[in-house]
Amino acid sequence: MSTGLRLRPAVLAAREELAEGREKLRRQHQRGSPGVQLCARLTDLFDGVVLKLYRAAVEDLEGDPTEFGTVLVAHGGYGRRDVAPFSDVDLMLLYPPALKEQSRPLAQRLVQDLGDAGLDLGFSARTIRECCLMAFRDITIFTTLAEARLLIGSASLYTRFVSQFRGRALRRSRMLITRIDASRRQERRNYGDTVYLQKPNIKRSSGGLRDLQTVRWIGFARYGDPEPDSLFQRGFLTREDFNVLRDAREFLLRLRNEMHFFAGRAQDVLDRDEQVRLAERLHYEGDRAVRPVERFMRDYFEHTSAVRYAANHFVASSLTRSTALAAFHSVLSRSVDDGCFRHGPFQVGATRLGLSKLPGNLNLVLRLLELSNLFAKRIDHNTWQAIRADMMARDAVELTPQATERFLSLISRLGPLGDNLRRLHELRVLEKLVPPLSHARNRVQFNDYHKYTVDEHSIRAVECATEFASDPHPLGDAYRGLKEKRTLHLALLLHDLGKGYPDDHSVVGARLARETGEHLGLQEKETETLEFLVLVHLRMSHLAQQKDLNEQKVIVDFAVEVGSVERLQMLFVLTCADLAAVGPGVLNNWKRDLITELYLRTRAHLAGGPDSSQFAQRLEARREELRGMISKPEEKPWWDEQVAGLPAGYLLSSQPQKMVDELIALQSLSSTDVATWSSYDPQTETVQFTVGAHEGIVPGIFHRLTGVLTSCGVRILRAEIHTLAEHRVLDRFDVQEQEYHLEPPAERLQEIEGKLQRALTQPTDQSPVFRRVWQDRKSLNQAIAHLPTQVRFDNSTSDHHTLVTVFAYDRNGLLYAISRALYEAEVTVSVAKIGTYLDQVVDVFQVTDRAGKKITGTEQLQKIQATLFAAIAAVEEQAASE
Repeated sequence: MSTGLRLRPAVLAAREELAEGREKLRRQHQRGSPGVQLCARLTDLFDGVVLKLYRAAVEDLEGDPTEFGTVLVAHGGYGRRDVAPFSDVDLMLLYPPALKEQSRPLAQRLVQDLGDAGLDLGFSARTIRECCLMAFRDITIFTTLAEARLLIGSASLYTRFVSQFRGRALRRSRMLITRIDASRRQERRNYGDTVYLQKPNIKRSSGGLRDLQTVRWIGFARYGDPEPDSLFQRGFLTREDFNVLRDAREFLLRLRNEMHFFAGRAQDVLDRDEQVRLAERLHYEGDRAVRPVERFMRDYFEHTSAVRYAANHFVASSLTRSTALAAFHSVLSRSVDDGCFRHGPFQVGATRLGLSKLPGNLNLVLRLLELSNLFAKRIDHNTWQAIRADMMARDAVELTPQATERFLSLISRLGPLGDNLRRLHELRVLEKLVPPLSHARNRVQFNDYHKYTVDEHSIRAVECATEFASDPHPLGDAYRGLKEKRTLHLALLLHDLGKGYPDDHSVVGARLARETGEHLGLQEKETETLEFLVLVHLRMSHLAQQKDLNEQKVIVDFAVEVGSVERLQMLFVLTCADLAAVGPGVLNNWKRDLITELYLRTRAHLAGGPDSSQFAQRLEARREELRGMISKPEEKPWWDEQVAGLPAGYLLSSQPQKMVDELIALQSLSSTDVATWSSYDPQTETVQFTVGAHEGIVPGIFHRLTGVLTSCGVRILRAEIHTLAEHRVLDRFDVQEQEYHLEPPAERLQEIEGKLQRALTQPTDQSPVFRRVWQDRKSLNQAIAHLPTQVRFDNSTSDHHTLVTVFAYDRNGLLYAISRALYEAEVTVSVAKIGTYLDQVVDVFQVTDRAGKKITGTEQLQKIQATLFAAIAAVEEQAASE
């Protein structure tokens, strides 16, 4: 790019025109200009700048701008005239082969001047032959050239290009459609593979602008025309789909314009802050039950879900639409169910008779879904639209015994259960069978952990449970061991539907579960189980992650609450499926092992098994494996003592060789030495830091280590303290790097390890300085209902420790503040379980006073509570000021 002192007058004028034009259009946008209209005006602005610089370049090169022999072509989003304020501008200089050398100086001049003017430029120079060769090899090039638009230059050359490009596309239409569809499906997978994401990308996520563009590209490949209005006029798009695409285009383009103008750059991710801001900016209103942002996101999901279906249907119909295929379909289709339905080589659907019987008939709709599964064919578009429109128009539908039987049969089976539930939900049928789903539709969950909306999360939870059928571990055994799975599947579908009401969602959900059981005509015993599972669906995860499972009282109390092995199996599977459905990596090995440990111990108690239960056998087998790895017989007594004292959580969460290596390092550790290890887990993209030392090396080991890690800019996801024999301690931290997307370099890990060592060998009372974490944004504090901080004490669970549980919203430096506050309150931390579960950070500490006794005095507990509240409030205040 040229320096400001050397810019040509035309470039300086273009820069000024571009800046003034953008500002003028920003003001028009703020006054309410429609999205499509504003994009067209932006395109006109860019056209004016591009054409002036093109003419200036040609004149400087001593040519006639209209007779230079080349063509300047806009393509991509710029070609179709829906550029956003800070979109790329894609240009191609098309030239005849004879003018290759003559065109080169012009291309170089355009790239320089347009870039200097402030356009984010994508530029190429090609012949017609090169365009065609490259486009049919690379589907991305094809799709961008399908949006070509003449700007200036040789009209005859441009006409030849369009004619040849369109003709070749039509001859290869099936191949192109397949490749466009495959490319789009992959992009959807990369960006979440569902419409119902909490933080969608409005361009690339499912149902976003890219699906609107896909319709255009396939329209060009199949029919030679990308314009939806032309496709509608020619009968290739239904009126309903055309209206869906038109309305969604306006909605999404207006959103995108607002996001670009506000950010001052290209911005397509609709994150939580942006959702709240846009709801306010677009004047959405809320009430006691529904916040403005929830109404806004419901509108967003309504548009994108409709777009996704319309786009998918257009792809499918474009592949099958031909006279020959129509005849083929007519010959091979067969009538079933007394003429109500027909199934052919590509789809199943209702006949005219069937369409007359479908309205309000859940039994017939469910039968159609059965046929779709039986023949592995999609439901035809007209039938789908008729069912959906009818269900949307009805507040309620009679649930006949036949419909109930079909639904309960469907939800009892495995197979494509998640897909079937999702299709029924899109048809608006599922909420007639399970009424609470209507309230949960498109409901966003305002926390940092859920990736999906409430309804999508619930369906995914069912899907995750069915996938456990092939799991070779106790989780799979528990799922396969359930003779009747429908109660579990219903509980998974219902478990979070109490969200969005003023009261506790588990309590509300239990009430909804009972109402649903009665609605479906379930027996009282099954309804009670359904109600119980929804009420306690968080219990198992909370116990596993917050309590010491070596305390017999924890196991006994939980066993009494659950009451039977069958209920325990269902709750075990429900708990794991719920976590797995939150988002990728949430059900990690650590959580799964803890929940499995609780399940096996409780099952042994309920089944009346002795202490040598399956769980106890697993622990002893692991200890025996460690003893067998000792190479020096003379060290056996020391090893036996160490191995016998290893905590269950440590035994189950560590690989044997890793434990041996750590114990060897601890064995030779002097009272003033510190050992550190680090390892990267590519599955979870986290780093585990382990620190070993003698307990008496320095007071406050835990808070010093958390301070180091937080000051290094990593986010602590999980932490554990293990106290071993001979007063040795092993502290583990699973952290997420903020600076490195994948594995951090070795130098980075060594740097952090060194700081951890120095924190214990060269301690200081100076508080660490934490880096600013940009996720802690002030707007979150103002716009989102703050999760209440809670500090709870439990002196009944453990015979030896007081349990301190802290619930708080995750903030930079929070764990350090809590652990230091405990230290300053003269509390000794023996065990710490630090983690995040769905809505909050949950930190659980097993503590004693400095004399090693439980803390039972009311005054001392109140003092500890006040100290913790003050420490957390200071972190909150700091975050709010950033």
